Amino acid sequence: MANLNVRRDVTDPFYRYKMERLQSKIEGKGNGIKTVIVNLANVAQQLARPPSYVIKYFGFELGAQTNINPTDDRWIINGAHEASKLQDYLDGFISRFVLCKKCKNPETEVKIKEGNIILDCKACGQRSDVDPRLKLSSFILKNQPKKGKKDKASKKAERKAKREAERAGGENGAEDDSNNGSNGDSGADDAEENGDVELDAGSDDELTRRINAEAKELAAVEAKEVQWSVDTSEEAVKARAQDLPDDLKRALVVGDEDGEDGASVYDQLGQWIQQKAQEKGGIAKVEDVEIYLKAKELGIETKHRTLAVLAQTIFDDSIVKQIDGRASMLKKMITSDKHEKAFLGGIERFVGIEKPNLIPQVSAILMKFYDNDLINEETLKTWGSKASKKYVDISTSKKVRKSAEQFIQWLENAESEEEESSDEE
Repeated sequence: MANLNVRRDVTDPFYRYKMERLQSKIEGKGNGIKTVIVNLANVAQQLARPPSYVIKYFGFELGAQTNINPTDDRWIINGAHEASKLQDYLDGFISRFVLCKKCKNPETEVKIKEGNIILDCKACGQRSDVDPRLKLSSFILKNQPKKGKKDKASKKAERKAKREAERAGGENGAEDDSNNGSNGDSGADDAEENGDVELDAGSDDELTRRINAEAKELAAVEAKEVQWSVDTSEEAVKARAQDLPDDLKRALVVGDEDGEDGASVYDQLGQWIQQKAQEKGGIAKVEDVEIYLKAKELGIETKHRTLAVLAQTIFDDSIVKQIDGRASMLKKMITSDKHEKAFLGGIERFVGIEKPNLIPQVSAILMKFYDNDLINEETLKTWGSKASKKYVDISTSKKVRKSAEQFIQWLENAESEEEESSDEE
C-alpha cells in the first residue's frame, strides 16, 4: 500500500513527509453498524499526535460517537463511513492541528500554555495558536497528559519529527558553520564531522550538538563505517559458520517441529521463500501476502520462530529501504516480546553471517524497526546491552552490537533529554 503525502495538495513525489492511507472496516448492521479505523494508531504516530485527537476530531465532524481510549487498539466510529471520506476529514485535522501556520510543515509539537493550544514548529521556530473555538480544542485542553508524562507513541513521534527537522536543516547548518570561522569553533566542527567530538564538562550545548549529530547520521540510509573490518570472503563466511553451535549450522534458524520429509516446517518456509525469490528475480518481488499465506498453510504464522526465518529471507542488501514496505506484514506477525527477540536474532544472523557487508548499517536498520513499531524500546535496549551466542558466534554478536551502539546511545539520550525537559517544565 503506497503512502500519501501528509499534505495531499503537494504532488511532489519526493516530498518527505509521508503517512499511511487510512484503512477502515465496516462492521455490524442496523443500529449497531460501526466503522473500525484499522491503522489509526500508525497514522496518528506519523502525524506526531495521539490517536485520541484524530478519532475525536472525526467524531465531531461526523456528529458520531467514538471510543477515545480503546484497550485493544480498535478505534471505532458509530455508523458506516468510507475510508475516502475519512481521509478528506483527516486533511482538515492536519491543516488545523498539525501544520505550521507559517511554513506549512508538519514538524510541530502541541504545547499548552495559559489555556491556549500552541503549535511549536521545529522546522522554522514559529509558535502559532490553534483556534480555541474548534470543538477539538476544548477536548485537548480537558484531556492534557499529566505533567512530565507522555505515552510512548507521542514520544516516539516527537523524536521522529525532531530528526526530520534536523535532517532538513543539517546541510544549511553545516554551510553556516563552515563560513563562520570567526567564532573559533571551526576546529570543533571539523572534529564533529569526523566523529571525534570532545565535550566540555557540563556543556549542555555541546551535548545537544552531539545528540543531534548522531540522530542525523542515523536517519541516513548509508551508515558510517565502523572502526573494524569484516572479511566477507566465502572462506571466511564458511569458517564463521563452522564456529556456531551444531543446531545453528544450517542455512536458517529452525525449530524442532519436523515436517513429513524430515525438514522442519521452518526450513520449509525459508526454502520456499528463497525458491520464490529465485523464480521471480529477487526477494523484493515476493509479495507479503504470498509469504503470510505460506506460513499459515504450514501452521506457523503465529510462532515466534517464524520471525527468525523471515528476518533471514525477506530482505537483501537493500534492507534499510525494504523495511517500510514489509512493516505491515511483520506487525501482524510480531505479537509479543518473544516474537521481537526472535526477529532480532534472525536479523543478527542475516547481517552477521549471511550479509556481513551490512554490519555497518545495523543502527540504520534498528532505527527503521523502531520507527515502524516492530520492536519496542526495552527489547532494543536489552538486546543491545549484551552479546549472545544464541543465533551467531559470540565474536560476530559483539561486532553486530558494536555497530548498533550509535542507535542504542541515541535511544537512551533521547529518553534522558525528555526526562530533563519534563523536570524543567
